[in-house]
Amino acid sequence: MKPALLIYRDAKRVGPYCGALKAAEVPAEAVPVDQTVSMRDFGGLVLAGGTDLDPALYGEQLHPEADEPDRERDAREMALLGEAMALHLPVLAICRGAQILNVFHGGSLIQHLMPPERHRQTEGDRSQPVHSVRIEPGTLLHEIAGTERWQVNSRHHQAVNVVGRNLRVSAVDPEDGTIEALERADRRFVLGVQWHPEDQVFRDSGQLNLFRSFGRAANP
Repeated sequence: MKPALLIYRDAKRVGPYCGALKAAEVPAEAVPVDQTVSMRDFGGLVLAGGTDLDPALYGEQLHPEADEPDRERDAREMALLGEAMALHLPVLAICRGAQILNVFHGGSLIQHLMPPERHRQTEGDRSQPVHSVRIEPGTLLHEIAGTERWQVNSRHHQAVNVVGRNLRVSAVDPEDGTIEALERADRRFVLGVQWHPEDQVFRDSGQLNLFRSFGRAANP
């Protein structure tokens, strides 16, 4: 049994991801972005949240409200994602991870949502939901959730704009249309969600099932 790879930049923020994977009984190894690894040693890939992607990756200039790019992390995650896709390994991509999944497939991002408040939970309990998402029937996400509505937390100011090749939208914010989840129907498990399920797993068994489903795909 190979562990899943959880790649991260900030060790102070990796705890909730590790906790969610442990709660779902998914063997995983957390590795910093500056450590060289090969996806051949792992059963799947988890891409975590963090700073904004370099907009040069999708042919745009940096927006005034966007973070300064972490190009080392961008390059490492794009490379690992490429390996995972080539090896047909499962991928669970969270927040920034969902965005890099889209950009990897040739898509683009909205660099600053207007107004951003609906999607930026800046204080309080991060496990608390702040808005709903509408899940598309017939998708992997719908199979996992078992419902067409989920209450989710949210702390992002960027989102998918043009959807990448071979990806389908599996959830949207029903109020403003923001794309909240993407997946590849031609793969066993390639799923990106814009919220942070790792913060909700001890409150919401459905969110925990995201990680359990990823674990089953990583070790069929």
